[in-house]
Amino acid sequence: MGKFNLIKVSNKKEIKQWLDFPAKLYKNDPHYVRPLDEEVESVFDKNKNKLFRHGDAARFLLKDEKGEIVGRIAAFYDEKTSNTYNKEENGQPTGGCGFFDCIDNQEAANILFDAAKQWNIEHGQEAMDGPINFGDRDYFWGCLNDGFTEPVYNMPYNYPYYCKLFENYGFQIYFRQLTYRRLFSTEGIDPILHEKAKRFYGKPDYSFEILDRRNIDKYADDFLIIYNKAWGAIPGSTKLTRQHAIGLLNSMKPIIDPRLMHFAYHIDENGRKEPIGFFLLMIDLNQIYKGLNGKMNLLNKLRVFWRVKVARVCDRAISLVFGIVPEHRGKGLEAGLVCSLESQHIKKRFKYKELQLNWIGDFNPPMMKIAESAGATVFKTHITYRYLFDRNKPFTRAKLQKNK
Repeated sequence: MGKFNLIKVSNKKEIKQWLDFPAKLYKNDPHYVRPLDEEVESVFDKNKNKLFRHGDAARFLLKDEKGEIVGRIAAFYDEKTSNTYNKEENGQPTGGCGFFDCIDNQEAANILFDAAKQWNIEHGQEAMDGPINFGDRDYFWGCLNDGFTEPVYNMPYNYPYYCKLFENYGFQIYFRQLTYRRLFSTEGIDPILHEKAKRFYGKPDYSFEILDRRNIDKYADDFLIIYNKAWGAIPGSTKLTRQHAIGLLNSMKPIIDPRLMHFAYHIDENGRKEPIGFFLLMIDLNQIYKGLNGKMNLLNKLRVFWRVKVARVCDRAISLVFGIVPEHRGKGLEAGLVCSLESQHIKKRFKYKELQLNWIGDFNPPMMKIAESAGATVFKTHITYRYLFDRNKPFTRAKLQKNK
């Protein structure tokens, strides 16, 4: 290995070094926002991350000849998705690598990629995606390719040379993740979208409403129904339980702005409301967490409280999830949800200046069209790469999805 020394993380000191390295690497970059250590560590906590039930993960550090840390990476696989989703898609079990950070040195990057590759081979994998998360797709996923500005919450930020390191090793583009941006103050909604929305507004069999904090469990149940119908059957996704849904919304309660949480309902002839769609957004927590250095100690908790409740520093909203149940797709319901948000934005005391719609895959043209109809344009691009261990095997990109 020459001038570099690869270390498999195995103790508390090395875990701390692994967590701290990105802050050192980006110390002179004004755009970098360090994720909370506790959120990163939860990915690798076997008591918190359910993927450890049918998978595993390992972390690696790379030091130079002076003993200075120059890179890090994690490798992981999930037997459940590896042998169902990825095997059906591309004919091989596929693991992953992520949380990659490295100096601008191809040799150093190659050693880290080799470590992730070898670890995945030892665990029965024949390919690996990266940089990805050992968990949900909306966290720590993708390599930033353009739009090198301050990242929003849970969206990765990296130096421009990272894509070169991946591609020079042999990774190929599996799909791109687009971030759309809309400035509330200057950009309007496509008139066609307004026309579509008129099909629903004022009609007795459809209704739209924003979340009511006083009845959080009810909206958790509605969220559960819509999510499991809209997303639960998609390859790579898992269905939620009621406990998970309630826990999720309750954990978000301190930062929820009801004006950003929109639900759609179909009302039957007996007056029963069936939840059929949602458009859920949240404040960009990176505007709150910036400068906390990844720590949520008592002092930083007080800072967070001040920034959220008193200073109200957050003027950026970001997308959480958008979904419509299959039986109500193709009717223009997305227009009603977008216009429901628009109805809040024109009201007084709506403090948000911009909206970022994150993680819209280029394999999902219907969702891209919705974002564009809402007056948003592509602002950033992340790339999810795939590396086939059999270098003679034909490579195929992610399949296009329809009616998502």
